[in-house]
Amino acid sequence: MVEISGLCHSYGKGTMRRQVIQNVGLRIDPGEVVLLTGPSGCGKTTLLTLVGALRQVQEGHVRVLGQALENSGRGERQRLRRRIGMIFQGHNLLRCLTAEQNVQMGADLLPGLGYRARRDQAREWLRAVGLGDHLGKLPHDLSGGQKQRVAIARALATHPRLLLADEPTAALDSQSGREVVELLKRLAREQQCAVLMVTHDPRILDVADRLVKMEDGRLSSAPLAIAATAH
Repeated sequence: MVEISGLCHSYGKGTMRRQVIQNVGLRIDPGEVVLLTGPSGCGKTTLLTLVGALRQVQEGHVRVLGQALENSGRGERQRLRRRIGMIFQGHNLLRCLTAEQNVQMGADLLPGLGYRARRDQAREWLRAVGLGDHLGKLPHDLSGGQKQRVAIARALATHPRLLLADEPTAALDSQSGREVVELLKRLAREQQCAVLMVTHDPRILDVADRLVKMEDGRLSSAPLAIAATAH
């Protein structure tokens, strides 16, 4: 699903140039849940956006869902993003649409579905994240945690082959956070979807097939035993 080797990325130019990703290598297989941990500012979100085809690869090799991203054009990356589910901390919900309509935007990316089928899919995913009673609410009527769950449902409604999540449990209480990550793990198993999740939440480390730690732009493997002691 994801193959990365020799990946480097920098911001700025000249004396202001700062390298945030340094010679990163990573592989994620179908059905695998990989958690990415590390201190704030170490490059985790940048790595997520590179894998998600939201940034141009500057140096190194990145292959996602069979497509090489180095030297890729904007149109190629845009088509690839339709096959990737993305959950970011900013929610990015459309304020003029209800929870159901926001999630239906994800289902709209699926080919061959009529309006009723897309609506039913949206409702199914909202129920799965515990928002079955909030279908008609606008974002300003939802709490931060509820908005996050709408964003999660929208990402899942695309039936992604790859799911990228940046702190998906940050705005959720312990029970809701646990339910969400169990849902993501089930998606990985049942649909052979690869999951790469950035997290600082020690309560969910045990869902991982593998833990990877980032520090100063470099990756290192972390033993799964950490999960047992942290949970």
